[in-house]
Amino acid sequence: MPNETFLGEFEQMLMLAILRLGSGAYGMALMQELENTAGRRVSRGSIYVTIDRMEDKGWVECTMSDPLPERGGRPRRLVQVTAAGRAELRKSREALFRLWNGVERMLDTP
Repeated sequence: MPNETFLGEFEQMLMLAILRLGSGAYGMALMQELENTAGRRVSRGSIYVTIDRMEDKGWVECTMSDPLPERGGRPRRLVQVTAAGRAELRKSREALFRLWNGVERMLDTP
């Protein structure tokens, strides 16, 4: 376990937003989900750079939607979390749970 790598904070947040949005996960919707749910404003560029990096790692996969009239006939790039991505999320969550164990009560003490 010494050489384990874990998801970064933004990768975690983005993957969770993708899971929350389900089949409707694409750039603008992800930006809105992160802002509305987590209070984090992000640029479209940071979304797509991170999606590209996670896709290279096999944690997400992208497909193109059918062309949409409201986008001038252009499709959306839809994103899904893969089984490998879900495994990374679980691993990261478990590591955080182990670190939080016994510490939470210390946050309330001066």
